[in-house]
Amino acid sequence: MTQFDLTDDQRQIQEMAQKFTADAITPHAGEWDEKHIFPKDTIRSAAELGFGSIYVSEDAGGIGLGRLEAALIMEAMAYGCPSTSAFISIHNMAAWMIDRFGSDDLKAKYLPSMVTMEKMGSYCLTEPSSGSDAAALKTKAVLDGDHYVVSGSKAFISGGGENEIYVVMVRTGEDGPKGISCLVIEKDMPGVSFGAQEKKLGWHSQPTCQVNFDDVRVPVSNRVGGEGEGFRIAMMGLDGGRLNIGACSLGGAQRCLDEAVKYTKDRKQFGNPIADFQNTQFTLADMETELQAARILLYTAAAKVTANAPDKTKFAAMAKRLATDTGSSVVDRALQLHGGYGYLQDYPIERFWRDLRVHSILEGTNQIMRVIVSREMLRQ
Repeated sequence: MTQFDLTDDQRQIQEMAQKFTADAITPHAGEWDEKHIFPKDTIRSAAELGFGSIYVSEDAGGIGLGRLEAALIMEAMAYGCPSTSAFISIHNMAAWMIDRFGSDDLKAKYLPSMVTMEKMGSYCLTEPSSGSDAAALKTKAVLDGDHYVVSGSKAFISGGGENEIYVVMVRTGEDGPKGISCLVIEKDMPGVSFGAQEKKLGWHSQPTCQVNFDDVRVPVSNRVGGEGEGFRIAMMGLDGGRLNIGACSLGGAQRCLDEAVKYTKDRKQFGNPIADFQNTQFTLADMETELQAARILLYTAAAKVTANAPDKTKFAAMAKRLATDTGSSVVDRALQLHGGYGYLQDYPIERFWRDLRVHSILEGTNQIMRVIVSREMLRQ
């Protein structure tokens, strides 16, 4: 990326994702939401374009792109369905962690089927008793010969019960972040079970549930990275995940802004289209300005994460906070501009309003994003 514009290659990637979304996601997203359909076939079609392994290395079968390209893809797909785009983002995060930190044998074991999304991956950090305080996690993995014996539970897991592969943070040592390791656990391993599917406000096109481990025997060879490195690996995964969730908010908000522009041109009150009223024009102008500002910050953060810049985590946190808050605010104003019709399921706005609300909670709450940013500022 040049300082202020995308490269030709990045535009081609963006256009490919936009075309896929227009053809395969947007026409069906309302039905997926209403009927709680998990669109596996569509997701695997996205993987055929490389979208299941965006920043997995080419040596491992991925397409080896940077974080900005990933953000462009997620933003484009979220224009049709933020829930489905976010699900694909989480799979990408799990696949990247295995590719970046796993042994050659581990990569050979799992990545071929993850690249095609024949097998889908979940990221398992949050627990019922440790959300924002992720380093306090209690899921234990006790070494027993050439296996770890894993016991505990993970909460709010996207893909839970459906996905075949779970990249799980477990405690192998002392309290705190230094005692955490990362294991790949399979759905069919004895002792793995799942809670009931959560009934959620939004994100209806993807399954979410608690994942339980009852003395699950996991080969030591399934460890990602060294023992005690799990928390660092998890946080590095979240840098990219935060960018993608921010991008999903941008894509969803852009869709709603476009819908609002179209609606206000058509809707007449007091004999004129409401787009002719200055109050409407001011509202639309503010929505556009704020969305573009959030987009530029997110693209900058993505470039920093790709370059492994020293301030990458701070920028990822700032971008996630601004993009998700702005996205929700833009969608809320788009709903208001639609009046009572915006509240109806006949229009797509209410679905985006519900789907984007969770983005300020997951991948680290926006309050925790502020903690990360201020900590880096005060450290200087």
